[in-house]
Amino acid sequence: MLRPSLLIYALILTLSMSLTACNKGDKDSKLSESDKKSKAAAENPLQVTAEDLYIVRSNALASGPVITGSIQPERRADLRAEVSAIVLQVLKENGETVKKGDLLVRLDDTSIRDLMTSAEEAARASVQSFDQAERQFQRLKTLRASGMASTQQLEDAEIRRNNAQSDLVAAKARTVQARQQLQRTEVRAPFDGVVSERKVSNGDTAQIGKELVKVIDPASMRFQGLVSADKINNVKPGQTVGFRINGYEQEFVGKVKRVDPAANATTRQVEVMVEFADATNQPRVSGLYAEGRIEAGSTQTLTIANGALIRDGDKASAWRVKDGVLNKVAVVVGERDPRRGDYALRSGLVDGDKVIANPMSTLKDGQKVTMVASAGTSALAQPAALKTIVAAEPAAGK
Repeated sequence: MLRPSLLIYALILTLSMSLTACNKGDKDSKLSESDKKSKAAAENPLQVTAEDLYIVRSNALASGPVITGSIQPERRADLRAEVSAIVLQVLKENGETVKKGDLLVRLDDTSIRDLMTSAEEAARASVQSFDQAERQFQRLKTLRASGMASTQQLEDAEIRRNNAQSDLVAAKARTVQARQQLQRTEVRAPFDGVVSERKVSNGDTAQIGKELVKVIDPASMRFQGLVSADKINNVKPGQTVGFRINGYEQEFVGKVKRVDPAANATTRQVEVMVEFADATNQPRVSGLYAEGRIEAGSTQTLTIANGALIRDGDKASAWRVKDGVLNKVAVVVGERDPRRGDYALRSGLVDGDKVIANPMSTLKDGQKVTMVASAGTSALAQPAALKTIVAAEPAAGK
């Protein structure tokens, strides 16, 4: 049988252990779910594959003048009114495809048709007058040969014949002109393309020179850009151009086709025409803003992939893996390579450093890193991506 003093001591020890366990349980219960996950991530190593890492190397970085401008079609037509008339009908709307010769706009041809009818009647009368004058001249010519007509009579007949012939030529010219005017009341597509802009509606008065519709060929797009005059000596036809177009995520590649021999008098910039390297991979919309760089040369420098960078305003950083530990390193980047999209690395990392290629927001500074086999070569069935071993939480009640 235990003595009273020993019994009291055992009871106090039991109560102390119970209180300690309760306090520990209270502290663990007070940890938030995010804190638990952060603690688990810090205590467990980060598993990465070779595909998850980007190795900083020295590469050729393209350099050259910046070019800005817009995408414009090489084949385009601003169809204008060639006669003064009322617009009767507009048959095509913006965005509709047209074939060469399709009727786009019909103008009122009432007055022009009346003029053509009058010109044709005048031409027929001139033909009759000329035929009569010609017969009279030939008859007097025969009589003069037999001595039955004077020379003066023959000369007068010849003059009348010549005047009738001049009137006939003038009447035919007026008929042709009236027919051409009549044809101009029908505005047709000059080539296969798309109606890009409709300028008139039914009932409008179309004066000579008024713009009616615009037709473009969407398959003939080109980059029409401007280059600063102090950089134009580095631009030559045939050079590669990498550029981006507003509204498109991809980067396009082209070739310098032509350099304008004269600079703009106001901006002192020189126009440069760039054709797409792949004619099947080009935008179908004109007027889009584009910006890029002409590859006039290249320099050797350290580069880092755009996906490996973490942007925070003007600052940039990367997650470096060194000696099995993950660290966040501040870096300074320079110009971007228009061909690959990589950035020139000015400071922060050295040649051979390994960084996370596509970092996630859950990475922790100082976290341990473990290399594992690539996806498909081990039991890891997921694609190559970052994987963190998270300890299972104890089951409730244990």
